[in-house]
Amino acid sequence: MIKLTLQSILQTLMWTVIAGMLYPLVMTVCFQLVFPYQANGSLVMRDGKVVGSELLSQQFQTDRYFWSRPSACSYGTGPTGFGPSGASNLGPTSAQLQKNVDGNLATLRTAHKLAADAPVPADLVFASASGLDPDISPEAARFQIARVAAARSMSLDQVTALVEKFIKPPQWGVFGQARVNVLLLNLALDDADPKKG
Repeated sequence: MIKLTLQSILQTLMWTVIAGMLYPLVMTVCFQLVFPYQANGSLVMRDGKVVGSELLSQQFQTDRYFWSRPSACSYGTGPTGFGPSGASNLGPTSAQLQKNVDGNLATLRTAHKLAADAPVPADLVFASASGLDPDISPEAARFQIARVAAARSMSLDQVTALVEKFIKPPQWGVFGQARVNVLLLNLALDDADPKKG
């Protein structure tokens, strides 16, 4: 009995060191060497300051910017500047979900000067599962071109060219869907616009 207890304690200590200390340390060092940008959060820098991450959505509210997907978690921000991510857990029969969708539709249709029954890309109406999805579909980006171009006094062709430039295909041609990173597109839009921000 004592031998079995001692073996159990030694196995627990050994695997704690291997799996809880050595493995994470080796993986951290390897990824810092091979993929330092990704291992450090894919942070986007402008003028020496971090302005966001390619991996996390941000809220853009003015007509001068492309808008991200709605977020069920306030884009992960809280009183300390960050917070939990997650979905709303509202089911398809939820009155609150219907109210959220109706509100998102009304906001989009008003901002884009559309009829009350005009179709709107679904990813601009529904939040993603994480609430922090940094990408929108190419259709959602194209849907916003006229609004952004008008707000910035840029030509439709200029803004369209930027959107097309920032469309990422499915990974390795098969995984996922084509997408547009909203933060990167908006930063490029600021760079292309003589009257920035």
